[in-house]
Amino acid sequence: METRTLGRLTVPAQGLGCMGMSEFYGTGDQAEAEATIRRALDLGVTFLDTADMYGPFTNERLVGRAIAGRRDEVVLATKFGNERGEDGSFRGINGQPDYVRRACDASLQRLGVDVIDLYYQHRVDTSVPVEETWGVLRELVEAGKVRHVGISEAAPETIRRAHAVQPVTAVQTEYSLWTRDPEDDGVLATCAELGIGFVAYSPIGRGFLSGQFRTLDDLAPDDFRRRNPRFQGENFAKNLELVDRVREIADEKGVTATQLALAWVMAQSGRDGGPTVVPIPGTKRVSYLEENAAAADVSLSEDDLRRIDEAAPAGTTAGDRYPDMSTVHR
Repeated sequence: METRTLGRLTVPAQGLGCMGMSEFYGTGDQAEAEATIRRALDLGVTFLDTADMYGPFTNERLVGRAIAGRRDEVVLATKFGNERGEDGSFRGINGQPDYVRRACDASLQRLGVDVIDLYYQHRVDTSVPVEETWGVLRELVEAGKVRHVGISEAAPETIRRAHAVQPVTAVQTEYSLWTRDPEDDGVLATCAELGIGFVAYSPIGRGFLSGQFRTLDDLAPDDFRRRNPRFQGENFAKNLELVDRVREIADEKGVTATQLALAWVMAQSGRDGGPTVVPIPGTKRVSYLEENAAAADVSLSEDDLRRIDEAAPAGTTAGDRYPDMSTVHR
């Protein structure tokens, strides 16, 4: 797979989000999840994304087991800041310096590695000046525990303040055909201006753009998407219309709707002077991983991109992307 550069970090053009292997998207199969990660490495999808809060804590251990013996092949990203207890309880967003140090050491231990390639602040703690949190991240880089640092769901001014303390390698935010916010809120422009890479999570719209879901009953009872406003009532029905328009174009090109959605995100990299963009679609099955990886070979012409933009224009998705939007874009 071709590579792209986030700041000074070289990664494949597509990564793998590992969250759903441990939590949120229904019951997981750990053996299949480990097989999926190993297959990703075989295919050159070596940019793996996890976080301490996934599980909680179990996803990092899973990734660590899966990459054992193959560490040198992997660009390993994890996150801190969404603090949870061992019982799964959510304790809040934490950017306190002492917590950041402890979180990093704990992630290194769970992952079974000596250094984290890309360490993200998962959410911004507005009770702590971002300069304090990022001062610790600078220390971690200087200590050799972390190679590069990033930030997730941050507003442009926050990105600038963090970058002034320690260079931001990547900003991670939701971005897809049904989440175009970074185009309008200044995040993509800020990344381009400062030479920061952009990592797009949920590039298939939490799976909705695949067209697999026609009713809420298609989701497992414990799937967190059941609480997502975009999967509710009239929003669900309206968003299905967008999916069907995307699928029509995909059918014409002989690819799946998932592959078209991913190819669109990948095509935004460097478009109109924008930053490098790398999507990290999540999956917990080998078959879906292979489908996703094949999207890297889908070529979209300017006419294709125009048609897709017309089928799924910015602002047409119904519903907020989280039940509580107060912790994003801070």
